[in-house]
Amino acid sequence: MAAIRRAEATWSGALTSGSGEVSAISSGAFSALPVSWAARTETPDKTSPEELVAAAHASCFAMALSGALSRAGTPPERLDVSAEVTFDKLEAGWRVVSSALTVRGRVPGSNEADFEAAAQATRDGCPISVALAGNVALSVSATLEG
Repeated sequence: MAAIRRAEATWSGALTSGSGEVSAISSGAFSALPVSWAARTETPDKTSPEELVAAAHASCFAMALSGALSRAGTPPERLDVSAEVTFDKLEAGWRVVSSALTVRGRVPGSNEADFEAAAQATRDGCPISVALAGNVALSVSATLEG
């Protein structure tokens, strides 16, 4: 069965001087988060589409890596994942150019090589990575904690 999630955004005014809000309609997890062009390109005082992509990528990657490690017989005690999404002005205009994942994991029974291999495979296989592939440079740095 397909999972469908819904969010809504409103915007008032011109691109650089206007502002808007974004809300998670399906879950109600957040509502009326303020967004603006300045928050995307100058001052991170509000959320941005790129920050929301980073949150989606970090959480998707954490779940997918947990699944991969569990299938390998080494379920994680804890995974701490961050995603740094870069929005940059290129010749073709403003683009999301990269998503750099960093994961630190406590995974009893795993070793550094296996953890690194699982993280690299998950970089290419988590659903958000698949959605970004071909358009956004993806990377992952993985550290196994003792």
